[in-house]
Amino acid sequence: MPTDPACRRCKTNSAPLEGELPLPEELAQLVRDTVCAACWREWQEMEVIVINELRLNFMDPAAQDILHTKMTEFLELEGPSA
Repeated sequence: MPTDPACRRCKTNSAPLEGELPLPEELAQLVRDTVCAACWREWQEMEVIVINELRLNFMDPAAQDILHTKMTEFLELEGPSA
């Protein structure tokens, strides 16, 4: 497990994420390796807003994909340093 990773979103060496994440394993590992705990907490708050504003219905399989896309954008997981 990496120690104090440089967070892609806030660009600091903050406390790393620990524990299980409600994501597919490959995506969860990417988040653990590149996102700090503080930015993950910010995403968890934003996640509720995204679900409500987009009126995501998780009976529709596409809803999870939309949420993962919004998370990837918010946490800056894609781009030049990905």
